[in-house]
Parts: sequence; structure tokens; C-alpha cells
Amino acid sequence: MKIYTKTGDDGTTSLIGGTRVSKSHTRIESYGTLDELNSYIGFLRSYKPDAHIDGTLIQIQQILFDIGALLAFDASRSKLQLYQIQDADILALEQAIDEMDSHLAPLKSFILPGGSATISVCHIARCICRRAERLVVHLSEDEPVHPEIIQYLNRLSDYLFVLARKMAQDSGVEETLWIPRKP
Repeated sequence: MKIYTKTGDDGTTSLIGGTRVSKSHTRIESYGTLDELNSYIGFLRSYKPDAHIDGTLIQIQQILFDIGALLAFDASRSKLQLYQIQDADILALEQAIDEMDSHLAPLKSFILPGGSATISVCHIARCICRRAERLVVHLSEDEPVHPEIIQYLNRLSDYLFVLARKMAQDSGVEETLWIPRKP
């Protein structure tokens, strides 16, 4: 099988089920942004977080692929059965957030992204996750999207924020607080 098919040379791509849509369609932007997010989470994993965090990140990557498949799926043209995001998937993120947060100083201000390469990658992934969430919300205004997908992405951006804070604490990097300037 060749990696190139030439079927997209006209600016369209195929959904699962065969429907062709423009590569600029919100659906394609949505799952393309999830792919970008997944790549950054893979990049974050290259910094060798502890085994527990790495396992959570692998699970997140798997779920992001599941969400991408759901967004690429044309239910009117295919009877394929796909995994649906579950409340348990969202709960797992919430539990991971609560566990990390229980060891962190209370948040009293916004935090400026940065401090180390690892922390910065967490923040970049968080921003990409927020963009993906906005795109999926936009898509949901025109087409059916399971609400658990939006909930999962919303929780995932929170997870990535708290993970950045945990990584800062674990590596002894002081967080830089945002200090609003006076008018």
C-alpha cells in the first residue's frame, strides 16, 4: 500500500464511510487539531515523565485517536462501530487532576507559561487542546457531536494545566505569576 493516494490533490478528503469533504471543513480542522495535540503529548512523553504520568498520557493519546475517529465518521454512510467516549474517561481525568492538585499550593493568580522545556510543552499542549475544543464546539453547532467529546477536551486542558504545575513543583521550578499592570 502506498502512503500517497492522490485522491486529496483536489483539496478534499474522505470521511469514514466515503463522504468527501473539503480539507478546510470544520470537521477536518477539528480532528487535525486533535492530531497536533496528540503529537505534542507524544513530545511531552519524550521528556520521560514518571511511569504513572506516562501511562496516563498514553491513555490520553489512545482516547484522542478515538475522538478523531468519531469526528471523521459519517454515520449516515457507515455502520462501523466505534468506541464512544464514556463518563468514566472524563472521571479518570478528574481523578488525576484532583490527585496532582492535592499536592500543589493553592492557585492565587494566573501563571505565565514556561519555566522549563517540559513545562512549556504542557502549556503548548493545553493551548492546542483549547483550540481543538473550540473547533469541536463550532462543529457541534452544525453537526451532531457527542457532548462527552467536548467535556473530555475541556477536562483534558485542565489536566494539562495542573500537570504543568506538578512538573514545575517536582523539578523545583518556581512558577511565575501574572501581575496585572496598573492602568
